[in-house]
Amino acid sequence: MKEKQMPKYLQLKQEILTWLHTGRLKPNDQMPSENEIAEQFQMSRQTVRQTFGELEQEGWLYRMQGKGTFVSTPQTQKSRDVQTIGILTTYISDYIFPHIVRGAESALRARGYRLVLSSTDNDKDKEKESLTMMLSQPLSGLIIEPTKSAEGNPNLNYYLSLDYQHIPYLMINERYPEMNCPSLVVDDEEGGFKAAQHLIELGHRKIAGFFKTDDLQGVNRLKGFIRAHHHYQVPLVPELVIHYTTEEKRQKPYEHALSLLGHEDERPTAFVCYNDELAVHLLEAVRTLGLQVPQDVSLVGFDDSSLAMATEVKLTTLSHPKTELGTDAAELLIDMIENKRVTGRETGKIYKPELLVRESTIRLY
Repeated sequence: MKEKQMPKYLQLKQEILTWLHTGRLKPNDQMPSENEIAEQFQMSRQTVRQTFGELEQEGWLYRMQGKGTFVSTPQTQKSRDVQTIGILTTYISDYIFPHIVRGAESALRARGYRLVLSSTDNDKDKEKESLTMMLSQPLSGLIIEPTKSAEGNPNLNYYLSLDYQHIPYLMINERYPEMNCPSLVVDDEEGGFKAAQHLIELGHRKIAGFFKTDDLQGVNRLKGFIRAHHHYQVPLVPELVIHYTTEEKRQKPYEHALSLLGHEDERPTAFVCYNDELAVHLLEAVRTLGLQVPQDVSLVGFDDSSLAMATEVKLTTLSHPKTELGTDAAELLIDMIENKRVTGRETGKIYKPELLVRESTIRLY
C-alpha cells in the first residue's frame, strides 16, 4: 500500500476504494475479514474496524450479521449523496480555467449542488490520484477535462468504474475517443483554420505554427492550420510547423522562434500560436531580437484569455466560451443526474470559435 502522511485508517480506506474502482472487488463480493486485512497491512483490528465503519456509512460496504462485510451495489453507492459534483481539470488557478470553474460553480449553486475541485497539472499519474480522491467521496457526477488526451487513457478503468456505478459524467474541451459520454468542446480545427486563413488573406505566405500536440485540442488546431494552407494552395514549409509537449512548452517553442527569426532572408512573417499564453511568450522572443509585432511578425493566439489584452499589443485571437462552457456543463450534468434528458456521445455541444482581430496582425501588401 502506498504510504502517505495521513492516518492509517485513511491509507487503508484509499486502498480499499482503489480495489472497488478498478474492479478487483465487485458488488456483493465479500470483503476479507478484519483479521486478514489487519495482518496484511500490519494494522490493528481497531484501525480496520474504523475504516470499514466509515466505508459502510458512506454506502460503499454493507454488513450481514454472522456472515461478514460485502461490497455495495452501484445503486446503493449512488444513493449516498445527491448533492456533490466534482470538477477535474488540467489546471484550476491559471489561464482560462478560473472562468470555466466560475461558470460551473454559479450554475451548481443555483441548483443546490456543492462543488469539489481537483486538478491534474496535465499529468496522467495525478489524474489517477484525482480520480481516486473524487471516487472516495459521496459523488453525484463529474465534469472532467481529459489529461493529455492525445496520449491515450491509461486510467480507463476509473472511467469504466464511473459507468459501472452509474455515476453521470461528461467531458469538457476534449473527450477520450473511446468514451461514450457527452462532451462540450470548441471546434479547434475550425479555429486553427481561421487563424491561418486570416493571415493568408493578409498576404502572409511564410507562417510558422506552434502547437502543443499531447492534447487533442492542439492536434485539431494543427489540423486546421494545415487544412487552410491546402485550401488556399499556400506551400507549407515543414520547418515552420513546431509541435511540443506540456513539459516542453516553456523552452522548445521559444527557442524555435528565436532560431526562425534569426534567419533574416527566410524569416516567417507570422506566427499562429496554440494559445494566448504561448503567443505572449513568443512576443518576448520577437522583442529579444529587436523586432516588433506586428510590423515584423504578425501574431495570432487562441482562447481570447485575459492575456490577449494584457500587453501593449492587443492580440488577434480566437474566442473560447469559458464561462458559458462551465455553465452549460454544469446544467447538462445536473439534468443527467436528475434524469431530465437522454444522454450519449451525440449529446453535448460544439462551440464555433470567432476570430477577434486586434493589433497583432497586419497586411503585408
